[in-house]
Amino acid sequence: MADCRATEHLLANLPERCIIHADPAYNTNRVRDLIESQGAVPNIPPKRTRLWKSCFSETLYKRRNAIERMFCRLKDYRRLATRYDRIANNFLGAIHLAAAIMWWL
Repeated sequence: MADCRATEHLLANLPERCIIHADPAYNTNRVRDLIESQGAVPNIPPKRTRLWKSCFSETLYKRRNAIERMFCRLKDYRRLATRYDRIANNFLGAIHLAAAIMWWL
């Protein structure tokens, strides 16, 4: 339950008919019901200890790896990893700048 505290806020305004990729820690009935109630489809790998294993596409889940690698590259910038900028607009600007540099290089 510790990882799922903010899911209601994160999944508040999902577009319909989208696929949600999540970590196995979010494989709970409550999170799955929240995603499905908004018309989206969860693609979450089942935990080994789970009795009921839902549908899961490994091919689609590979997209999540690209997102994880992007966050790892952003964390290479010390200013972003330690969050020197306390003002949200400055922090977002630093993320945009780092993303543009990574895309360009």
